Amino acid sequence: MITLIDYGLGNIKAFANVYKNLNIPVSIARNSDQLLDTERLILPGVGSFDYAMQRLTDSGMRETLDHLVINKGIPVLGICVGMQMLAKSSEEGTSPGLGWIDGVVKRFDPSSFDYCACIPHMGWNDVVPVGKSNLMLNLEQDARFYFLHSYYFHCFEAHDTIAASNYGIEFSSAVGHKNIYGVQFHPEKSHQWGMQLLRNFATM
Repeated sequence: MITLIDYGLGNIKAFANVYKNLNIPVSIARNSDQLLDTERLILPGVGSFDYAMQRLTDSGMRETLDHLVINKGIPVLGICVGMQMLAKSSEEGTSPGLGWIDGVVKRFDPSSFDYCACIPHMGWNDVVPVGKSNLMLNLEQDARFYFLHSYYFHCFEAHDTIAASNYGIEFSSAVGHKNIYGVQFHPEKSHQWGMQLLRNFATM
């Protein structure tokens, strides 16, 4: 069973619809008790980093999620701001992140770009797997995903980057460490590529 973490941010219904089309059952957790029988977790997120962290804390699920992910090794997939929350901190705010993957979130600096590009990074972009990860299975060629963000995940350990994209600079568009994964793009808005990635997470 995949559990969608509903702490008031992210399009829970869109993920539920994708999995319905894939004939994969999901549940929705709005409190800690609804997390207990999960086999996999999806942490969506939109908006600002500090606000998302505060909403997760206020939901009462934070401590249980730490136990499930860190102590029990339950697979988790963070999406967009949900991916950024996996980091230790973000330049967007002052709140500490979950700290589940060794890295920080940085703001794109257009002055360092090789070409003129607007912030936020919005629209379709290539996603290129780095190394081997089952999350990126069957996405090795010509995979494109929909992005909307002004900040990106900077991994302290290069091997935690499992896919990269380029927008002025090359950045980690997907990360993975043990049972913890994150993607900066929106698979629920990314047609067949997004469906493949969400299927991969459900079956890996």
